[in-house]
Amino acid sequence: MPPTFFESLIAGGAAGTAVDLLFFPIDTLKTRLQSAQGFTRAGGFRGIYKGIGSVGVGSAPGAAAFFCTYDTLKKTLPFPDHLSPVNHVVSASLGEIAACLIRVPTEVIKTRMQTSSYGSGLSSFSAARILWTSDGLRGFYKGFGITVMREIPFTSIQFPLYEVLKSRLSNVLGRKPLYAYEAAICGSIAGGFAAAATTPLDVLKTRVMLDMRVCQNSLLEDPTSPSPTLISRFRTIYVEGGAKALFSGVVPRTMWISAGGAVFLGVYEWVAGGLMNSRHETKTSLT
Repeated sequence: MPPTFFESLIAGGAAGTAVDLLFFPIDTLKTRLQSAQGFTRAGGFRGIYKGIGSVGVGSAPGAAAFFCTYDTLKKTLPFPDHLSPVNHVVSASLGEIAACLIRVPTEVIKTRMQTSSYGSGLSSFSAARILWTSDGLRGFYKGFGITVMREIPFTSIQFPLYEVLKSRLSNVLGRKPLYAYEAAICGSIAGGFAAAATTPLDVLKTRVMLDMRVCQNSLLEDPTSPSPTLISRFRTIYVEGGAKALFSGVVPRTMWISAGGAVFLGVYEWVAGGLMNSRHETKTSLT
């Protein structure tokens, strides 16, 4: 019995909020490791909750948008059973695009707050006002392209692997659906593997979002200084730091998403399962 749109909405929102708030400090350390200014200058171990306000705003709607899209397409796309991995890849990829429309603006604010790009002592709301004044709506979607480029390979690895692991575990245990903690284990393995593999794209995404084209006497972006292309950014990172730079933050990213995958998908399965059971019991009592 698949979840309804409303059940995906509620369960997705709960899952996104839980994982982002719980693992925010690890995400801060990962972002600072990946910043061009270096870990210490970006803040080191100080103020690891800076930018959490923007995450609180974007987590629930972003995750809800993903799961509503993913679950709906997974049920409706005309793929036969033997092409179910393709179904999962397409559904998850389109789900990530929908989520990024909501999540990227909060990601931009979050990364700049985590690295004190606007100075210390500002709130997330103040940072958003500075960004709006300097770059308008376009500024909130800086890095949208590379974020989608990161998320589609990530989710194309994570969700097919997650579904395969759940299916294999169900066959071994002889029951379906799995308990929430069993799905969480599958989510942890899938998330950790996908996180490690896509770290170079995450480094590139972080550098794009932190690039403010800083003027000599201003924190605002210099509109006369063109932004480099993604290929040139990637080449610069590699030339300056080699493969090590491309995999900056791979350990905290893998740890964070492995643990986060367990929480994210475990909470989702738990909440969605509870809502579906409630719906089934209500329907049974009425008949």
